[in-house]
Amino acid sequence: MRAKKLLVAALVAATTLTTAGASAMASPDRPAPLPATGRFDQPRTGFAPSGTVLRQGKPSDVGLDPAPITAAEQALKNWTTTGGANGHPLFPGAVGLYAHDGVVVDKYAVGDALKYSDAAGDELPADQQLPMRTDTIFDMASISKLFTSITVMQLVEEGKVDITAPVVRYLPEFGVNGKSAVTIEQLMTHTSGFAPDPVPSLWAGYPDIPSRREAVLDSPLQNAPGTTYRYSDLNMLTLGILVETLTGKTLDTVVRERITEPLGMKDTSYNPPASKLQRIAAEEYESSPPRGLVWGSVHDENAWSLGGVAGHAGVFSTVDDLAVLAQTILNGGAYRGHRILRPGTVRQMLTDYNQAFPTDNHGLGFELDQTWYMGALASPVSAGHTGFTGTTLVIDPESRSIAILLTNHVHPIRTWGSVNPARELWATALARSMAVKPAAGRQDWFSDIGNSGTATLTTKPLDTRNGPLNVSYDAFVDAAEGDSLTLESSTDGVTWQAVPVSASGPGAPAGTVSALSGHGHRSWWRVTGAVGYSPQPVTLRWRYNTDKNYTGRGVSVDGIKVTHRGGIVLDGELPGISLDAVGWQLSSR
Repeated sequence: MRAKKLLVAALVAATTLTTAGASAMASPDRPAPLPATGRFDQPRTGFAPSGTVLRQGKPSDVGLDPAPITAAEQALKNWTTTGGANGHPLFPGAVGLYAHDGVVVDKYAVGDALKYSDAAGDELPADQQLPMRTDTIFDMASISKLFTSITVMQLVEEGKVDITAPVVRYLPEFGVNGKSAVTIEQLMTHTSGFAPDPVPSLWAGYPDIPSRREAVLDSPLQNAPGTTYRYSDLNMLTLGILVETLTGKTLDTVVRERITEPLGMKDTSYNPPASKLQRIAAEEYESSPPRGLVWGSVHDENAWSLGGVAGHAGVFSTVDDLAVLAQTILNGGAYRGHRILRPGTVRQMLTDYNQAFPTDNHGLGFELDQTWYMGALASPVSAGHTGFTGTTLVIDPESRSIAILLTNHVHPIRTWGSVNPARELWATALARSMAVKPAAGRQDWFSDIGNSGTATLTTKPLDTRNGPLNVSYDAFVDAAEGDSLTLESSTDGVTWQAVPVSASGPGAPAGTVSALSGHGHRSWWRVTGAVGYSPQPVTLRWRYNTDKNYTGRGVSVDGIKVTHRGGIVLDGELPGISLDAVGWQLSSR
């Protein structure tokens, strides 16, 4: 569930990659002419130039409005003191980064990296606490899965792995318990049929690392391969073992040699050295297993039982290093002259293989189009991942943007609330900092009311004695599932009925619909509808309604024109036209 009040206060106050989608990213070495930077309504195709290197700058350098970014920072600050369960903070501290068009426009650190002395939430003496820094190192948790996936795809490029092949081709011992048909692709897209976690857990059920690795390969399936989507650590645990088997090296060595060293990710590793402890965000006080304060060691118990190096967890990193990895993906696999993946391989990783499982869009390792943490940056081509410790990475190829939010939300304990509202808000703020230019004239009507809200834009009563009214307008709709924009009519101002409309433009719904919804198309639609003859004047209104879960960038209405056979009844672009706006505001961007 979303934190409506915080989302509204912070942002409103501030003012399936499908196969077809994958082909839209074609020709990365011949990028299409670039639209104006800082635009949300001009989605890009292809990759960024492979020579794009991140540089520091300000939001205004790339046409962004700083107000939503500032509001998002304030929201993070608020969450370090409130928003969690039973009056606790949502997290002790956070570090966030935004990048757009190759420019890091914001890095923000707030709160504490180490704050509590025990699981009850008693605070350490002030001189023993550690503040968050922009170079604080975090346990990435499941974002580690992306590193494993990249190493697998590097082996694919070398001809050592075929993702359509069964896993037993490379790991014969995996074939026990009915798993002989499971493919590499199914492991990478979480459609293998595994249960979410090893049962029993590796740390509790087995005495040593060899027996734990054997337990991973022996794990049975819950479902037949390819019949269901179920996120499972066993998928990436298996792939980590596969990488080690085919390379003859440990996974941490492979990741270092093939990813972090070439890209210059100097603070990214498994099992970070003790010399960096004062820069590492503390995690949970654990009693089972009895580890005490987990700090500088991987939080995930199964990865910990494997020595801190596993296919599903174990990587530590910073916002700067993660931004480099994200820009490498936006560049089509290269950064600072070092290519870790071919453009075609990146395109393959960002293709939705899970069209049979709607809402569980997934590439090879990367999650796709997940509004619950990508917010308004979500689209069929948006990629990313989250981590249980409170980490989030969002990569938006359509705007060439990166949103990273790292928190230590499991410190001192994992039960103080969900960090998802912060994830969604952080990504949405970057989307709202980008412009959607009016479709007609200098201003449009814009609403970003947030969750569980209603905004109405209402005309004066219109004369219909000369026949039915024809209504046309432009609409920009970036709304989460369950949110909608509806054109309604009334003769008494009390009872309203939906006016069926037709929309045209990229991503527009087919045929006649009673309401407009959708996200990710990032395009203005031209909308038309008709209101039948009435002996009484008719009032029209546009109603934007949101449910309690998630929000997009918002909706805009422009170019309103109402006509009948006698001519123009209302032209929204003429001076002096007045509309009653509740929850809407005039906007020029």
